[in-house]
Amino acid sequence: MSTQQRRIAVIGAGAAGMSAVHTLATSAQSIAGDLHVTLFEADNRLGGKLLTSPFAGHPAIDEGPDAFLARLPWGTALAKAVGLGDQLVAPTSGKAAVWWDALHPIPEGLLLGMPTDVFKLAKSKLLTWGGKFRAATEPFRRRTSLADDSLGGYVRTRFGDQVHLRLVDPLVGSIYAADTDHFSLAAVPQIYDLASKARSVLIAGRKMPKPSPAAGPIFYAPSGGMGSLIQATADAARAHGAELRTGTPVSTIERGAGGVGWLVDGEAFDALVIACPAKAAALLLADVATETASTLAQIPAADVAMVSLAIHEADWPAHLRGMSGYLVPKPMQRLVTAASFGSQKWSHWQVGDHVILRISLGRDGLPVLHLSDEQLLTAAVEEVGHHIGLTLEPIHARVSRWPGAFPQYRPHHAERLAAAEGQLPVGLALAGASYHGIGVPACIRSGKSAAERLTGQLFPVAD
Repeated sequence: MSTQQRRIAVIGAGAAGMSAVHTLATSAQSIAGDLHVTLFEADNRLGGKLLTSPFAGHPAIDEGPDAFLARLPWGTALAKAVGLGDQLVAPTSGKAAVWWDALHPIPEGLLLGMPTDVFKLAKSKLLTWGGKFRAATEPFRRRTSLADDSLGGYVRTRFGDQVHLRLVDPLVGSIYAADTDHFSLAAVPQIYDLASKARSVLIAGRKMPKPSPAAGPIFYAPSGGMGSLIQATADAARAHGAELRTGTPVSTIERGAGGVGWLVDGEAFDALVIACPAKAAALLLADVATETASTLAQIPAADVAMVSLAIHEADWPAHLRGMSGYLVPKPMQRLVTAASFGSQKWSHWQVGDHVILRISLGRDGLPVLHLSDEQLLTAAVEEVGHHIGLTLEPIHARVSRWPGAFPQYRPHHAERLAAAEGQLPVGLALAGASYHGIGVPACIRSGKSAAERLTGQLFPVAD
């Protein structure tokens, strides 16, 4: 039986930090009273980029991510663990499009924009016949080296510029706010796994099993919005004794007395999960893990804005009904990168006689946050109106700003990060989007893994 209670601090209350807190608070050690968990969050609320608030008469419209991938287990598992399993909903079936001088339905048979069926690609008017022919020659090309670790470089080599610019870059870029010419191939596992195992994507695509209808939805979201996942996780952690401190920024991390344990602004802990963005983590680690801090400080991040609009349903064109939204490829972009027709994507958002749109502005290499809210709103209204051929007259509007929201995984990110983590002192662990994956499930996984790693250090199991 333990004679001394151990203490672990978690710094940062985004998806990763909340996952770490929940994992620690519900661990056997915490339940036995051998572990106490304290969360530090600089903001006055929990959740980081997961924020849900009322809009246009609806009680819960997300200002950041509105869903998580259902087929990655960590988001679904956390939702079920905190009592939201029966509140998970999936998007309605809606077609998405790409805007290239007009709206073109996204072709079938794609893997994050890469064709796996050239005959389905041939039916699309999004590519020219020259672009389709270039893509069709992919099976005749020799194996492409992955040494450069560039997603854009790989796709251009295999399929040519049109597939990259009109399909892969807008699809992957919309997920990561990325310029895929400067993004790590290894950071997109679906494409990297196929690229590393097969010489030809099209040949491998013919052998890929078709998705089963019984496989379930691709995305899930709690009906109360992504913010409800954070709130339920916080409630569960508190119920197990965790202490959650908001409005409490951390200034310093130091070694404990005699080099044992850690001090967070002078308060003693046995171990720390650092679940804040890379640049903030670099500042905290500058004096205790210099080389790690230097690497983290060099991880860039993209700023984005989200403009939410509500327009009268009577004004919404018939040809757009049933669509979930569209993407804007880089050569066509001014400020808008994507538009989601939220109330057509989510049936539970259909309240009143209006249509809710969520419009994304900005990405890596396309800064937007120097603009005022009025300028961002004007850009969203004018550009989307041009894309869909409609003079938008919003009856409600909201601008959400997200500085540094999307870490950018430059080529060879994983190798640099592995070296940096290898130099961390015992008792420290990193978690969050800056490190091991940008999506919500990846963040939840990284928080859980960091928490389990530290409990393993503090409570080793005897052989």
